[in-house]
Amino acid sequence: MRQDWFTEARFGMFVHFGIYSAAARHEWVQNYERLTDDDYRQYFEHFEPDRFDARALARRAKATGMSYVVLTTKHHDGFCLFDSALTDFTAQTACGRDLVREYVDALRTEGLRVGLYYSLIDWHHPDFTVDWNHPRRDDPNAAALNEGRDMARYREYLHGQVREVLTGYGAIDYLFFDFTYPDDRDGWAGKGPQDWDAAGLLELCRDLQPDMLVNDRLGIPADFVTPEQYQPTSPLVVDGVPQVWEACQTLNGSWGYHRDNTDQKSPTLLVQMLADSVSMDGNMLLNVGPDGRGALAPRDERTLDEIGEWMRLHRDAIVGAGHAGITPPREGVYTRRGNRLYLHLFSWPLGFVHLPELAGKVTYARLLDDGSWLRTSAADPDQQASHMTPAGEAEGTLTVHLPVRRPDVLMPVIELTMR
Repeated sequence: MRQDWFTEARFGMFVHFGIYSAAARHEWVQNYERLTDDDYRQYFEHFEPDRFDARALARRAKATGMSYVVLTTKHHDGFCLFDSALTDFTAQTACGRDLVREYVDALRTEGLRVGLYYSLIDWHHPDFTVDWNHPRRDDPNAAALNEGRDMARYREYLHGQVREVLTGYGAIDYLFFDFTYPDDRDGWAGKGPQDWDAAGLLELCRDLQPDMLVNDRLGIPADFVTPEQYQPTSPLVVDGVPQVWEACQTLNGSWGYHRDNTDQKSPTLLVQMLADSVSMDGNMLLNVGPDGRGALAPRDERTLDEIGEWMRLHRDAIVGAGHAGITPPREGVYTRRGNRLYLHLFSWPLGFVHLPELAGKVTYARLLDDGSWLRTSAADPDQQASHMTPAGEAEGTLTVHLPVRRPDVLMPVIELTMR
């Protein structure tokens, strides 16, 4: 099945990079600040990604424990990192480089799966109609701006560019479309699947790249679903059918480089989110936003370093793992890979962790970071608790005895070998 590699991988890197990176105020800066094309043009004219090193980015993803990377080939502002015959609003025109070519080659060199992001939206294109997401929606003459715009011509452009990215770079593993918004708002219409000819676009993807995964944001069912900046609370199921899914998460709430955003998630929180996703049979796609010259910010490098060290020691609990189907204790979540059950401890208890319904089912327990053995015992429902003797656990509970001192890792993991 085309998604087998995806569910095995579990962890990927999202990369948002474009001329908004030079603005350094969020990738939606054109929208948020209602910038005209002329206002926004300065970032195109000063796009100089001299520090964008695709090989270094691929090596960074691999060292962080990620198995695939997804790059923004074109975001909502319409600027393309690839060399397009359909527009000159490209990196090739701005700086003489096809950054998608550099990226794809680098990922293949490092043995990583190749993912591409492509926005269905294009605020730069003269035929893309103004709607409630468009930067010009509040102009005094906003309605008049749609005179002469033709979404049929835009659809032709859209399909033509998708054809370019799917035929110009060899085999592609993953395509992330973004996004469909069919509801009306503030007196403006949205855009639904019919505006993209979503069915035709998905058919084009299947024809050109039959083994490629396509996400759900065309507004019609595809291969996987993409909850964004929130964590589901259970495995995703639609009409009784388990869904392949991926949580899309940021380091600080912004996808593109945002110099003054200090809401940085801690490495500990991020590995907990990763384990949480895998425990519910999901993936996590963690975003980085290179700065205006194409480099990762030092704060992001430090975070990825710490996650990478945790993944180096705990990879088996993530890669190839999934939902365990067993109720975890209050201290954390389970993932499972074959006969190995992994308890990711979000909190470190004093002395013991009690695992319901596992007595007699575990042959060996150890801390995963250093492989050190942990003693286990089965609860005795007839034993009475005293001021020095813990007891009172339900029959069938397995107790794992822990050192008082918590392992010096972002999140300890106990590996349990099951009968």
